Amino acid sequence: MNETTWRTGPFTGKLWSDASEIMARVRGLAFLNELAEGTLDPHTFAHYIQQDEFYLANYSRAMAVLASRAPSGEAAEFWAGSASTAVAEEKVLHEQLLADERLKNIDLPEVPSATTRGYMYTLLAACAYEPYEVGAAAVLPCFWIYAQVGRELAARASAIAEHPYGRWVQEYDDPEFAEATQRAIDLVEQAAEGATEKVRERMRDVFLDASRYEEMFWDAAYRRESWTL
Repeated sequence: MNETTWRTGPFTGKLWSDASEIMARVRGLAFLNELAEGTLDPHTFAHYIQQDEFYLANYSRAMAVLASRAPSGEAAEFWAGSASTAVAEEKVLHEQLLADERLKNIDLPEVPSATTRGYMYTLLAACAYEPYEVGAAAVLPCFWIYAQVGRELAARASAIAEHPYGRWVQEYDDPEFAEATQRAIDLVEQAAEGATEKVRERMRDVFLDASRYEEMFWDAAYRRESWTL
């Protein structure tokens, strides 16, 4: 799936276009390129998994709050289901971390990094304290950028025999997640249709903020950023 195959409306299409420079930087990140090539340091990968576990726990809380504020039962069901999926994914991440021989006996951070904290608290605040439409736009990049990057990573990694992260990379390229991503895009488009111009501007702001955090999250993992300086 390339970028043109995501079904967008006027608002979400403009969001993706506005994030094009961020996506260009994302594609150039050392973390993602080394992951695709199979050369990423196992310590760096373990750090990423641990930070993702911290993040997903709070991402699921943000979507649970969003579900409680959704304007329709259909939207509430989707966000609540996505929250449950994030919790399940967190459990799988932890199990994979413990099962991979290369990742055993690696000292991992016990607390979220500064970037992880900033990202998860930004999403929680948007979903809890801002209009529903703003919260929906805030959580969208984690769906959309992750799904797009996943397709591209999986295509590159599939050409490498016995890829050390092959199983992990293929999980980025999940048809069910692509379907959920499209649903999230549709819900944000619907939310924007009935929003005031002021709210739409705020939706754009938080979408771009969260997109930058997606970029920063991978970069912070590569640098093994910690909470303490």
